[in-house]
Amino acid sequence: MKHLEKLERRDIKCYIQYTLNDYASEEFERVPSLQKRMDTFKRLVDRLGFGSVIWRFDPLIVTDRLEPEILLRRIEDIGDQLKGYIEKMVFSFVDIAIYKKVKLNLERDHVPYREWTAGQMEQFASTLSLLNHKWGYQLATCSEQIDLEKYGIVHNRCIDDNLIIRMGHSDKELMRFLGVTVVDEVHPIDLLGTMPDFITLRNGQFAIKSRSNKDKGQRKLCGCIQSKDIGAYNTCPHCCKYCYANTSGEMARLNYRTHLLNPYGEMITSKQQQ
Repeated sequence: MKHLEKLERRDIKCYIQYTLNDYASEEFERVPSLQKRMDTFKRLVDRLGFGSVIWRFDPLIVTDRLEPEILLRRIEDIGDQLKGYIEKMVFSFVDIAIYKKVKLNLERDHVPYREWTAGQMEQFASTLSLLNHKWGYQLATCSEQIDLEKYGIVHNRCIDDNLIIRMGHSDKELMRFLGVTVVDEVHPIDLLGTMPDFITLRNGQFAIKSRSNKDKGQRKLCGCIQSKDIGAYNTCPHCCKYCYANTSGEMARLNYRTHLLNPYGEMITSKQQQ
């Protein structure tokens, strides 16, 4: 929060992916209380504007005692309390088998996890879609193979050029980079009346996209555009039990302590770049 003013002074727009799970009973996460995290969410929306903070309930974890129905009740509770602050809600079903270090960490902590079945995913999506009738959120999954569009759930783009265009359409250099032209009217591009790919902006103008910006180096199911990642593995001291970015909590805490000794180092871990 304290750094947002620096971005505002330089007229740099931003949006935030905000993970807001409720695993307090299971102690899967070492984070502030749910109420405190929701309060922070609301403060960010008030500061950045509606649509600039995206709610992620991610990942969805099921265990011998944590059934999908319980997760849906928790999601409903959060969704009800944040109505008016949320435009989009993104979720994903936890994939444990493909992340060996996650599997090992969960087993070491004696978490009785279960993989999701296709039937459970379908049922979950159907019920979530019904809940969304009272919210009207845009629902999306992150890199999920299962197609849930019949429930109004689309495939998400975390690094989302459509959202970036909506927020930064006045930045001409950025629009050139994204292959976008901003116009007052949209006309068919051929005699058949085919309309170009465009986005309706909040000022009443239209942004016409001339190409796809999807990053070809990402996973097939990932819709993100090209970007620069300034993060690093084994650096988050929250040490959530499902985290794939930490090999171990001990290594992450060690790197964090090293960072605190030299917070302005070239790398986030204070180690020199090779």
